[in-house]
Amino acid sequence: MRVLTTIILTMTTVALWAQHQSGRLDSIQHVDEVVVISRYNHKEVIPSQTLNGEQLERLNTHSVADALRYFSGIQLKDYGGVGGIKTVNIRSMGTNHLGISYDGIELGNAQNGQIDLGQFSLDNVEEITLFNGQKSAIMQPASDFGHAGSVYIRTRAPRFTQGKDYNLMVKAKYGSSDLFRLSTLWEQRLTQRVSLSTSAEFLTASGKYEFRYMRKQQDGAVAYDTTAIRQNGDIWAVRAEANLHGMIDDGFWKLKAYTYHSGRGIPGAIVNNVWRRGERQADHNTFVQGRWQKSLNERFTTQWVAKYAYYDTRYVNRDTTQLQVDNKYQQQEAYLSTSNAYDILPFWSVSLSYDLKWNHLRQASSHQSETSHLTPQNSNPYRFSHYVALASALSTNRLKMQGSVLATIVNDHSQLSSNSSQSSVLTPAFFMNVYPFECQDFSVRLYAKKSFRMPTFNDLYYTEIGSAADLVPESALQYNGGVSYDHQWNSGVVRHLHLQTDVYYNSVHDKIVAYPKGQQFRWTMLNLGKVHIKGIDVEGELTTVPLNGLQVTGRLQYTYQDARDVTNSADTYYRHQIPYIPWHSGSAIVNVQYGAWDVNYSFIYAGERYNQQENIPYNYMQPWYTSDVSIARQLWVKNIELKAMLEVNNLFSQDYDVILNYPMPKRNYALTIKATI
Repeated sequence: MRVLTTIILTMTTVALWAQHQSGRLDSIQHVDEVVVISRYNHKEVIPSQTLNGEQLERLNTHSVADALRYFSGIQLKDYGGVGGIKTVNIRSMGTNHLGISYDGIELGNAQNGQIDLGQFSLDNVEEITLFNGQKSAIMQPASDFGHAGSVYIRTRAPRFTQGKDYNLMVKAKYGSSDLFRLSTLWEQRLTQRVSLSTSAEFLTASGKYEFRYMRKQQDGAVAYDTTAIRQNGDIWAVRAEANLHGMIDDGFWKLKAYTYHSGRGIPGAIVNNVWRRGERQADHNTFVQGRWQKSLNERFTTQWVAKYAYYDTRYVNRDTTQLQVDNKYQQQEAYLSTSNAYDILPFWSVSLSYDLKWNHLRQASSHQSETSHLTPQNSNPYRFSHYVALASALSTNRLKMQGSVLATIVNDHSQLSSNSSQSSVLTPAFFMNVYPFECQDFSVRLYAKKSFRMPTFNDLYYTEIGSAADLVPESALQYNGGVSYDHQWNSGVVRHLHLQTDVYYNSVHDKIVAYPKGQQFRWTMLNLGKVHIKGIDVEGELTTVPLNGLQVTGRLQYTYQDARDVTNSADTYYRHQIPYIPWHSGSAIVNVQYGAWDVNYSFIYAGERYNQQENIPYNYMQPWYTSDVSIARQLWVKNIELKAMLEVNNLFSQDYDVILNYPMPKRNYALTIKATI
């Protein structure tokens, strides 16, 4: 009741303030939205998958990771609950092969390569876009050319109606697991060319939810079958972000400051009927970044990007049955990039990009323990990375092509040792899209690309895994062919239809794996792995014309993946499906709008898979699916837009694990109230 009272009082205060500020207006005035498109966007070769702000709001999603589940070719690792760590990988190649960019600048983690997307809220996100291969516009930082796939998160740019210089949004959410989320967004026009946006969010949850725990022995007999409450999954988090947006002649600039602070319990795996764990993690992440782009003349455009990030993580394990740990890790990253594009002819462009990146990892003195997880000779590793990319794009009415080559040089050093290592990689890529018909509704595309990922600091220097400074980068070869159909009608019930299909083959070489050697807790890292991946992605989207105030939109995606370990023919798991990759997966979204009402249904399915390298019955995991439903109502009170949404997630209360022994919540509920001024 206290939480509901807080929500009501917050909304009432906002409404009274807005009425006092704008009560003189007799009506709401709107102007048509103006969309500014870069002159290089029309040269993109490979179409992307996109979810915009309205679609994201209807999906009942809490974070960026939740939204990515609806993209084909994406696999999500979710360790359960609001506070559970969430990472993604693309087309079975691993998390480290997927680049994540936030407002055009890559998010990094040199320690383990994992980006916890649960730390990024959707409240101020305007669009999420997934590119397989790479973003096929040549005007981009050099390091973006090195990923097997990229996710671009674009936050909301301020837009103001006529005669208004500010926007204010307050949003409150209360739900199962004692979830309470309060967020605000304020946008202010400072001058005709400069605007400011700030957003902040507070989140707390107990993380407690019911789940069914059932495990069978190898002979099929039931070992455990009970219902319990998930423990040690609590979280509190505070996020704040400020953006300055500026327009200049033939260009723009943007400055961003971001900070995230959280403390959470790590519920851990449920093994041998143990329900409680003593692990906890605290994160304090901050970064500042800037971007400046300008066309100096009709043919030449330049872009400069800079970033500094500081990440502070404390990991504590008080479990008396395990090794006692209390360690603090500090990461720093400095990044500078320049991209330059030149139009040789109206249909032919070239670009040259250079990135310089510095990463440093330090294990600070622990609070109650002197246990170090970094080898003594490499306890303060740092890395210099140089990226140089040369790209060219050809764009005509019937043909779009792009070729690029990326040279990467990485130097690793240690502050406590004279040892250093250097790696260099050359990765080419070629993309082509053909429009065989004049209407350009139908297109045929193909691409071939080599990508790579560097060993992380954990791969190289983590003592519980081992030191292996001679590791070489893990590489992947990608081959893709696809067709796309996109058509709009001016009459009839169906107004827009989009269909696309891709068939692909990926080969991952020198896959970095941990190999046991010597003591129980000592492992060594080797380039042993090789994986062959075959797959099909299918996506469709349909929009109908409003009939008597009723409009229906549908979205469907399906993925088939055959990802086999072909490292060593002597292994018992040779040519077995790699862990946690289902052969079949997909999702569906249906949205119905009627007047001020909005009903959304979303469905996610993951087929059978295995949780270990050997595809034997003991490691088999059942398919799972979830259905989520939300109903929203919008209304206006003078100049205040109010919206209330009731959502029911996992409607049929399915029992499932995304990761073995990390049970997901059963049926759960949430109520959201949003006020926009």
